[in-house]
Amino acid sequence: MKNTIYLDHAATSPIAPEVIDVMARAMAEESGNASSIHTVGRSARKALDDARASLAAKVNAKPSEIIFTSGGTEADNMAIFGTAYARQKEGKHIITTAIEHHAVLHACEKLEKEGFTVTYLPVDKTGRISAEQVKEALRDDTILVTIMYGNNEVGTIQPIAEIGAILKEHSATFHTDAVQAFGLEKMDVEALQVDLLSVSAHKINGPKGIGFLYAKTGVKLTNILYGGSQEKKRRAGTENVPAIIAFAKAAELAGQTAHQRIEQYNGFKNILIEQFQLAGVKFHLNGHQKSVLPHVLNVTFPGTDVESFLINLDMAGVLVSSGSACTAGSIDPSHVLVAMYGQNAPELRSSIRFSFGLGLTDELVQEAGKRTAEIVKRLTS
Repeated sequence: MKNTIYLDHAATSPIAPEVIDVMARAMAEESGNASSIHTVGRSARKALDDARASLAAKVNAKPSEIIFTSGGTEADNMAIFGTAYARQKEGKHIITTAIEHHAVLHACEKLEKEGFTVTYLPVDKTGRISAEQVKEALRDDTILVTIMYGNNEVGTIQPIAEIGAILKEHSATFHTDAVQAFGLEKMDVEALQVDLLSVSAHKINGPKGIGFLYAKTGVKLTNILYGGSQEKKRRAGTENVPAIIAFAKAAELAGQTAHQRIEQYNGFKNILIEQFQLAGVKFHLNGHQKSVLPHVLNVTFPGTDVESFLINLDMAGVLVSSGSACTAGSIDPSHVLVAMYGQNAPELRSSIRFSFGLGLTDELVQEAGKRTAEIVKRLTS
């Protein structure tokens, strides 16, 4: 088998060596329960507080506004169910988009079964909505607007700050799933005017199983987990101190290198596109070409079939995906591409997502482009 080239960083990213070191040290040294009042517990509490303050600063929040969760899915669920149940006496209308992550869509579907009404805003061909669409969909009984910052499949970025400005005049709680964007996009909850924001560590070279929900002071949220009084009684369960410390380290590294990584990833996109052009294969790009995450490139190769394409790429050592990792193994077409192009569009059967991150070089990406182009030629000949 040829050397593998990992181009699926939007699904998950490898843990940075510095993060592994920090986490291993924390596992050895911070063995206490942060809720215990003895010396070992207080040491764990201090490490937890320091990490919380560090992560809060990354989104311009107060440390008290950060709630640690088991990852992006739990943060999204806490935001959606927590708001819906806390505010259901004020109204039962929710606004979202047709291209959200399944952690949001499936939560909304469950609420619909419980008597809530959900408006799924359609996107244009680039995968974007407008702030105007949100304004038009708002009702007196709208209690929650949940719109992702950047899409995990095509990379399109939504006009979050514009929507935040509109919602200033409305009582609805505003949540954004920023899992794909955090660590690359500059995040400022004040400037975005969001009430809730979800983040996950494993997308930024941190460990799996840890994330946070930013919850603005005073925002109404009902608990979805019951137990102890951790996280200021908002999220029960003993805090995973080593993972939280590692998360803070990963976020620190991401912040230090964001500018150069954005340049590098945009360069990788150009290298892939150039390889496809040089090989003379037919292709087109999906998603918005300006308001887009730098590490995601979704490409349609007309005449290919995504399943055989992925198998061939895997055998050639190019590790990519056909969209959301959460539907891997399922042959359902991408709901994001359906929303962009319609039910029977050819893009649904022939689109591949390349996503970039730690460990890649221009040479590796160039080689991946060559291997991909060879396979496209073989599959379409």
